[in-house]
Amino acid sequence: MTRLQSIYESKIKQLMQEKFSYANPMEVPRIEKITLNMGVGEGSRDSKKVTAALSDLAAIAGQKPVETLAKNSIAGFKIRDGMKIGAKVTLRKAQMYEFLDRLITIALPRVRDFRGVSPKSFDGRGNYSMGLKEQIVFVEIDYDKIDEIRGMDINIVTTAKTDDEARELLRFFGMPFVKS
Repeated sequence: MTRLQSIYESKIKQLMQEKFSYANPMEVPRIEKITLNMGVGEGSRDSKKVTAALSDLAAIAGQKPVETLAKNSIAGFKIRDGMKIGAKVTLRKAQMYEFLDRLITIALPRVRDFRGVSPKSFDGRGNYSMGLKEQIVFVEIDYDKIDEIRGMDINIVTTAKTDDEARELLRFFGMPFVKS
């Protein structure tokens, strides 16, 4: 059991149940999955960039990512149907908690001019989305071996019914929200 998972089981569940007065312990929200997405716009012209994004994402997530393919042809972007344009990976269970721990304690504090993440990036159903401009904030990425700095999207899917429940859940996990 990972560090964050044991904290969730021992402390966060009780704190959430007291704060929102759930009748049943199974009602307490939990994190279901975390998806990481790295789009490579230049992938249509150079397939090596998609391969580099796949290896970066594999190092960050600790799990093999899949290539994302274009669904439609877009002449303005020189993209054809079925072309490789990015990479994505879905983390669940222990790997998910391990990634969230590394994100909160190591990667986010390494972001330049970091003041916290926006507490408003919820979708209305308790899911949180954020973006990073550089993949080099993760210690798994060797700065000397990357060919280009790429951003990535991080989506945290919870079982919370409202944004307030999900915000409080992530705050208990240690997510550094900006004070509003």
